[in-house]
Amino acid sequence: MPLRSPAACCAALLLLAAFLVIAAGPARSADFIDAAGRRVALPAQIGRILPAERNAEVLVFVLAPEKLAGMSRVQGRARRPILGWRPRSTPASMAETAQRLRADLIIDAGTVTPDRALFADQVSQLTGIPYILVDDSFARMPAVLRSIGAILGVGGRGDDVGIYAEHAIADLRGRLLIRPADSRPRVYYARGADGLTTVLPGSPAGEAIDAAGAINVATPLGRGAETAISREQLLAWDPDVIIAERHAAYDALRRSPAWRHLSAVRNKRVYLEPGSPFGWLADPTGVNRLIGLHWLSTVFYPDMSPEDLRVATCDFYDKFYRIKLTNAQVEAIVRPAGAPPLQAPQPINGPLVGLGAVPSSASPSGSSGMVTTQTITQGMSGMSGATPAATCVVPTAPTPHLLPGLGPTPGVSPPATPPAAAPGVPPPGRRGHPTDEPAPR
Repeated sequence: MPLRSPAACCAALLLLAAFLVIAAGPARSADFIDAAGRRVALPAQIGRILPAERNAEVLVFVLAPEKLAGMSRVQGRARRPILGWRPRSTPASMAETAQRLRADLIIDAGTVTPDRALFADQVSQLTGIPYILVDDSFARMPAVLRSIGAILGVGGRGDDVGIYAEHAIADLRGRLLIRPADSRPRVYYARGADGLTTVLPGSPAGEAIDAAGAINVATPLGRGAETAISREQLLAWDPDVIIAERHAAYDALRRSPAWRHLSAVRNKRVYLEPGSPFGWLADPTGVNRLIGLHWLSTVFYPDMSPEDLRVATCDFYDKFYRIKLTNAQVEAIVRPAGAPPLQAPQPINGPLVGLGAVPSSASPSGSSGMVTTQTITQGMSGMSGATPAATCVVPTAPTPHLLPGLGPTPGVSPPATPPAAAPGVPPPGRRGHPTDEPAPR
């Protein structure tokens, strides 16, 4: 057989390479199997992400905030398009927003249903933009933080906060296992300005109450949604603890004569849910609920939660939001939420086990375990392969991030008025309450 010339061999190799490129299709990082079982082809580079609703917004804000194509409100010094979250919208409206903001990827987080999967398919067909659904329930939260961190190119960050979430959830579950079942408090979650809307067990907003081991007094009304109730119904339930979502409801419950006979009011067990920059139980019902889960354990079971809520708040805001809170901001958050008045700093004997903390055996060697309210040892130190974490000091200087909703904090200017809402990102359904419009029944 005659030998082929070098030029002929080169031409053949180029032809083969071209065939392989055509057969392989466009370059991409990977196919992603989302929570609905859909196989989604991801782009090789993901620079701009459109959150389909607020759960996804907080997820991306925690992992890679610089990749957010828009947000539902001004966060700190970020100046991104303001997205209006509206229920019962259309795929065409979502598609228009995604194309206008030049999104590379759309992420939808929360309860996964066939309707949401169909909605995602329709938006992708209209835009050609990949659209993934993730389940950010407590059971899946650590895995979601890791997997979404990986596809966004921040795998180390995803692993870090994923481990944090894993330890936070496991720590609470471990403590509840040794708790007598008959000691669980009866809890009412008061939503809305009048406090007469509540969530049912199994709903995204009610999941933290379920996970914290309390009894939701609204259980007889069903599961998986929220509902309006009457004043008479709340008086008949007579809960041990009331969590108020809005300041108006919090004030009314504590001060109005109409509620004076409630056990929670008489025993001063009415608490205001913190809500900035994201709610601790809802608004939205995403990974922001991790700090809420810890908070509820201190509210429901103060005898088994010796660690200071200020410790967990400082640590969580720094770890998840990259926000260094001031002393005044910490107090504005935790005092209405039920934290006792700040005492003179006292040493705590032994390691402090707080939100996301590792077992005491993992504490850095040589640590004395002496902790005060001004100098707080982070709970993430000593994990496998990690170096001892630095000390989390609640700063006295103004925070570099503005936190709308914390009230007048010394040294912090009020945030600028958000620009008018752009054409909304129209997710099907509603999780959380980003506006004051009534939730669909």
